[in-house]
Amino acid sequence: MKRWLPLALFALLAGFLAKGLFLNPGEVPSPLIDRTAPAFSLPLVGEPGRSFGPETMRGQAWLLNVWAPWCVSCRQEHPTLMQLARENRVPIVGLNWKDDAREAAALLARTGSPYVAVPDDRDGRVGIDYGVTGTPETYLIDRDGIIRLKHIGPITPAVWRDRFEPELKALGL
Repeated sequence: MKRWLPLALFALLAGFLAKGLFLNPGEVPSPLIDRTAPAFSLPLVGEPGRSFGPETMRGQAWLLNVWAPWCVSCRQEHPTLMQLARENRVPIVGLNWKDDAREAAALLARTGSPYVAVPDDRDGRVGIDYGVTGTPETYLIDRDGIIRLKHIGPITPAVWRDRFEPELKALGL
């Protein structure tokens, strides 16, 4: 019996490793799904004296898009976010994450802003509360402040159609 134990352990380990080869690294499960979005209050980019917190959006579904001016993928998703903002289906809040160079206001002035508000998470603490692993990440938060969806990576038209549209329809939007 003891002779077969190393072989059995190797087979078990090989099975776990093989399963891992077929997982999508962009689909990191979030423990926040179906839970209340973490509360915060942050100053707004380019609006001295004003701040934003999730309670501001209570009563309406909204997107929290975590982005940064230094993020190449964020720039790639920007046209899609601009189109979504023009459609005015769901408000988008842009959490400016770890913008040490203070480039967000100038970039949005140059490229246009799809956001109804841009809270400034300079030290990244709010991102930690939301479980952000990188940018961009987008959260769909319902009317009651419950996180319904987390998407890692840029939003493309296909991602919007396949991931966000079904969730919005389930919310009656």
